[in-house]
Amino acid sequence: MDLDLVEISPKADPPVCKVIDYKKFIYDQKKKQKAIKNKAQKVVIKELRFGPNTGEHDFEFKLKHARSFLEDGAKVKAFVLFRGRTIIFKEQGQILLLKLAQALEDIGTVEIMPELDGKKMIIIIAPKKKK
Repeated sequence: MDLDLVEISPKADPPVCKVIDYKKFIYDQKKKQKAIKNKAQKVVIKELRFGPNTGEHDFEFKLKHARSFLEDGAKVKAFVLFRGRTIIFKEQGQILLLKLAQALEDIGTVEIMPELDGKKMIIIIAPKKKK
């Protein structure tokens, strides 16, 4: 009859077996796994780049972009890039990132606080869960 004896649940007492077409069984398993993978939510991370001496207008402009990214459900990775001798302005960079986090606290939560990673100071803000 071209059917196979397939063990479905080996840990059950007694073990459960079925007489089915094994190749079709494997095909259905792969199809279910693919459907589960497609339904999984993909995390999108948008990046914003600042300088340590970013002006107020530029900050507001990028803040508006960050707000729209969070409203769309993406995470925001903001970083201050220190080039050359600007590494002496670490405090200014940290204040800038904390100011950004404070401005976005109504729609986002800080995942990673500002930390220096080489020449970049990074902060990650995730959108708040909608009820």
